Amino acid sequence: MSSHSTLRNLALGAAALSLPVALVATGADAHNHPRRASASPLIERAAAGPVDQHGGARRITRDQTQLIADAVKGSAAKNVILVIGDGMGDSEITVARNYLKGAGGFFPGIDALPLTGQLTHYSVERETGLPDYTPDSAATGTAWATGTKTYDNAVSVDRNGTPQQTVLQLAKKGGRATGNVSTSEIQDATPAVQVSHVSLRRCYGPVATTASCPENAKENGGLGSISEQLLDTRPDLTFGGGSATFTEVAKAGQWAGQTLADQARARGFQYLTDKAGLASLKRADQDKPVLGLFSPGNMPVRFAPLVATRGGADLPAATCQPEPTSAQVPSLREMTGKAIELLSKSRTGKKNGFFLQVESASIDKKDHAADLCGQIGETQQLDEAVTKALEFARADKNTLVIVTADHAHTSQIVDGATPGLDARVRTADGAEMVVAYGTSATAGGMQHTGSQVRVAGYGPGAANVVGLIDQTDLFFTMRDSMAAWTRANR
Repeated sequence: MSSHSTLRNLALGAAALSLPVALVATGADAHNHPRRASASPLIERAAAGPVDQHGGARRITRDQTQLIADAVKGSAAKNVILVIGDGMGDSEITVARNYLKGAGGFFPGIDALPLTGQLTHYSVERETGLPDYTPDSAATGTAWATGTKTYDNAVSVDRNGTPQQTVLQLAKKGGRATGNVSTSEIQDATPAVQVSHVSLRRCYGPVATTASCPENAKENGGLGSISEQLLDTRPDLTFGGGSATFTEVAKAGQWAGQTLADQARARGFQYLTDKAGLASLKRADQDKPVLGLFSPGNMPVRFAPLVATRGGADLPAATCQPEPTSAQVPSLREMTGKAIELLSKSRTGKKNGFFLQVESASIDKKDHAADLCGQIGETQQLDEAVTKALEFARADKNTLVIVTADHAHTSQIVDGATPGLDARVRTADGAEMVVAYGTSATAGGMQHTGSQVRVAGYGPGAANVVGLIDQTDLFFTMRDSMAAWTRANR
């Protein structure tokens, strides 16, 4: 049986390749009687059959008009789940899909979302306000978190340094439960933009803040380092890496002289550092918020490195191998599932809903390193987190799920050896694929790129991601969807 047939049978529970496919089965005859108000219009986009046969590569086998109409569900969302693939441009999605699923395959999370668009993500120059077309993760994260464009390295402050309220802070102020999940250090740019306001993204703890952004240091009357502000913002739940910074000692304020970890415990946080602790969690709320830091720095990735080299395209095609240390920490799917469970079941979450941000961080980090397998594995982690979010949203029917990237990156599928770095892998359908990295002479220095990125949505408010939007639009869509539900349910 071909890989396409296997994929199709798994998705549909049917052996006949000739069956028309547009909807994921939901218990009704999804082919002949698509349900309307109660339907869950996710899409199944595997190729219709062997891609070398007439019609075999097509992904759409019937008119999509009703499916798209069913996907537009108003704009009032009780819950919002924002899933970010750091550095996950269209090329990174395609590379991972080809390798993991084959050319005719599809991701059951990323590719199943029915409403899609493209997102512009430039930052602005600090001095002039002019566009910077190749932004970093701090500026791009600030855009969706606050609705404000800023300069590279800034975390939720505008280009003049003024703090901008974040969607997580607004959600909490409005009575919602809140969560923040990442495979990076929790102080890294993407998770940091929801909980802190600093002029330089590397100001993780008191030491770096005193040295590099003293205007933010607590001893100078500032809001403090990213880690200290995280404790002050007090999300109900935070999962990621970054425990090393919590060994630093506060220099000022009520907790001066104590490590940040001791401060967290003293302030009522459930402070976790291992996978077993995650599994045993029963509660996350303002009385007992959770701070789960599962590695000293960034969390281990799924696949061992396959780093592109000069002439790598001329080597035999490789297969990605597991990274042993990844089993020692929870997967992004596990962290996402636990976060949704705890937030949705908390007293606040049941009554008023929740906001959750989830990030697969090392798509970007491994793209910078020209590490093809590392990058692919983290895209797979992202897809698994999306499927977990959609599983909840389909049952809940009041949840907006948005999936996008903060910026594009450097990897490109090419035909053979390039003047830069490249690597060759064997894909799921037995073909060979060459991926090139051409924005730096050495691995470790690959740069972001400026092309627009994919954005997709499901649930109430998701129609607002269709077409060409800007990153800042996400803030207003999320804010307004939550506000609309609150007004309707007072």
